[in-house]
Amino acid sequence: MSKETHSPANSLSTLQDKDKLKHLFRTQEKTIFLYLTNHIATASMVSKVTGVPQKNICRFKKDLEKRGLLYEVIKKRCKLTGFKAWYLTTNPDLFPKSNLKNRLGNG
Repeated sequence: MSKETHSPANSLSTLQDKDKLKHLFRTQEKTIFLYLTNHIATASMVSKVTGVPQKNICRFKKDLEKRGLLYEVIKKRCKLTGFKAWYLTTNPDLFPKSNLKNRLGNG
């Protein structure tokens, strides 16, 4: 059994690896955003369809919500897990009316 040493050449601390990771996360966020533009789904459902890990989806959900680009539509039983979960969307036509008013500064 050999011990692997952590040098700059084989760790995420190199600039090139950090850039690759940032690109991966941007790609994953874009994938989630585009999927939720045309579908209403839970994080588990999105993960299964897109292949993006659910932990990443939760992080992107928070970021997109803060930017007003994603909303929780309804909380009900997830078709995949059977547990109650929020169904999500990035389609402005499907945003709850109260959230849309707040977003436009009318609420």
